[in-house]
Amino acid sequence: MEKINVGIIGGAGYTGGELLRILINHPFVNVAFVHSKSQAGKPVWSTHTDLLGDTDLTFSGAETTELVAQEGLDAIFLCSGHGASATFMADHDVSDDVMVIDLSADFRDEHNDFVYGLPELQRERIQEATRIANPGCFATSIQLALLPLAKAGKLTDAVQVSAITGSTGAGQALVPTTGFTWRNNNVSIYKAFTHQHLAEIRQSLTQLEPDFKAAINFVPYRGDFTRGIMANVYTPFSGTLDEAKQLYKNYYGSHPFTHVSDNPVDVKQVVNTNKCLLHLEVHDGQLLITSVIDNLTKGASGQAVQNLNLVFGLPEDSGLRLKSVAF
Repeated sequence: MEKINVGIIGGAGYTGGELLRILINHPFVNVAFVHSKSQAGKPVWSTHTDLLGDTDLTFSGAETTELVAQEGLDAIFLCSGHGASATFMADHDVSDDVMVIDLSADFRDEHNDFVYGLPELQRERIQEATRIANPGCFATSIQLALLPLAKAGKLTDAVQVSAITGSTGAGQALVPTTGFTWRNNNVSIYKAFTHQHLAEIRQSLTQLEPDFKAAINFVPYRGDFTRGIMANVYTPFSGTLDEAKQLYKNYYGSHPFTHVSDNPVDVKQVVNTNKCLLHLEVHDGQLLITSVIDNLTKGASGQAVQNLNLVFGLPEDSGLRLKSVAF
């Protein structure tokens, strides 16, 4: 088959770099351009140093209108950050023949014909979409911990979430809470009960269980590591552990990246991969679900490529059979 021609807008950040790492090795994709105003004219590997020797691409500083209108372009990824994607779509008349995958939060409420791109929630809608809003990283991890319960109508009470993320979750711009001297040997809480991903989590849960109106009490932590998310989620559950495992294994049986583990899970099992690993325990009527993902792959760029595969009728795991470092 002919390769899918894709472009990346905002390719100098973490998500742009992860997209490139995946796409230049994707068997069915050709990267037509990588746009960056700040790095225009420079080799891609000068910013994403891990790609030295893997690609000769240079960052384009051309007008984005010209890039998006070029003949033969099949898809674009928007990686420019929250707010910039909405501006881009307002300023550009992107043909319906060109698929748009937005990695910001701008369209996750599905306005402007965007479809929320969590394959484990709505794979069929994604396959028919031309505009996809990629989910947030914390939202992905937490939703995958809860979707089977919502589908079965078993979210009957408040949900408690304690989750920790690596420093790359804050983006590439240096701020005090991402600097090594502050982050190293340190853990802190931020945006307790007010995190921006709560809206999309509730949106998805109520899509499956419309009567769910209980609280989602989410306390996020900054971790002293680079990448990965661990979310510990618990809520009342009246069944046995075996019943819970069967519920989850049935829900995720046809999904290639989300797996239920009988053993405790850890972040190193998923770093560098597009996997989500789940571990279940039942304690005194509470179901505890531990969910681990890599915030830059399953929580961002890997999931974006997964969505690309679905839209273009490719095997869902094309280009995404990535091995964890594990140790």
